[in-house]
Amino acid sequence: MRIHEFQAKQLLARYGLQVPAGGVAIQAGEAGQVARRLGGPVLVKAQIHAGGRQRAGGVQPAGDPAAAAAVARDLLGMSLVTAQTGPTGQKVRRVLVETAIAAVRELHLALLIDASSGELTLIGSARGGVDIEEQAARGEILLNRLGLGSGSEARTQEVAAFATALGLEGALHEQGCALIDSLRRAFGELDASLIEINPLAVTATGSLVALDVKMMLDDNALFRHPELAALRDEDDTSAAELQAQRHQLNYVQLDGTIGIVANGAGLGLATLDMLVAAKGRPANFMDIRTTANSLDIAQGFRLLLDNPATRAILVNVHGGGMQPCDTIAEGLGIALRRSGRSLPLVVRLAGNNADFARSRLRNFGCAVIDCPDMWTAASQAVALSQKGA
Repeated sequence: MRIHEFQAKQLLARYGLQVPAGGVAIQAGEAGQVARRLGGPVLVKAQIHAGGRQRAGGVQPAGDPAAAAAVARDLLGMSLVTAQTGPTGQKVRRVLVETAIAAVRELHLALLIDASSGELTLIGSARGGVDIEEQAARGEILLNRLGLGSGSEARTQEVAAFATALGLEGALHEQGCALIDSLRRAFGELDASLIEINPLAVTATGSLVALDVKMMLDDNALFRHPELAALRDEDDTSAAELQAQRHQLNYVQLDGTIGIVANGAGLGLATLDMLVAAKGRPANFMDIRTTANSLDIAQGFRLLLDNPATRAILVNVHGGGMQPCDTIAEGLGIALRRSGRSLPLVVRLAGNNADFARSRLRNFGCAVIDCPDMWTAASQAVALSQKGA
């Protein structure tokens, strides 16, 4: 789950992260009031879930409250298009107004889970700011990496060497080590999946101040953090994805014609690849969590049935100990009885209670094409989706 910059700064400030003084505004007049309270030059920053805001004009300076109000008036309500939003952009519903901080130099610092090793990984550079990904890809800057294992241990000596590699000395070196340790604790305690500070400013007074923060939280751990779940910006999440989240489903809308249902992220991704290899176009990604019951699953099938672009549905299920095949079959049967729409249904069932699931589908009166393997199922779904197209 992505959260906004101002939310990330508020969370991490509790762990000792220094951030510029600021406030959030949803109207131009409020932005002027925040600027007046802060005094001096400010930055007015569009709050959307995408990077590249500065290059797209979503971060602008203002020298006084009237200028801050004028900038906010221009930003609020616009669709800001950045390299990460796609051509339609994202609507700006709020702005962050914060004190402009002069940086002697800028660093980059990030914590994330390395996909190959599975360990918490610290990444940093002695240079930060805009276009750091492009600079790193061109070899213009060096990204230092440090594996932190599970993140439960401080790794004091390794972190000290890492801070030295960033060019931090003396009091700044001590601050950097303390900051990294605080971020490590925050990452674990908040169940984060990404914390990125870019730029991390070194000020003339010898402080490290986070000018921009990007943070993502693990959706699957939100049941432990109801206060963090409340940070979700529902205005920036599609109604279908919100409904899926509430019913124990991981769901992403795509632009194809074949609805996909799988139980497991890996199986779901393999199904997407198989469909594309068979010259099909997936209409969605759907991963049924092990915590979903048959009524939750029925809601997931309704999302596919309610999508007018869907011309066929492919169900690729491998039953396990926590979620047998018949639970998913029952969800399908419930959805079909509640919906007035009929679509070609291709199923591939394997694992726990696969035969029982087939009998459940017959009892519900579901006319399905039962396939023995994934490739046959994918090929059938593609052929059915193209009929009458």
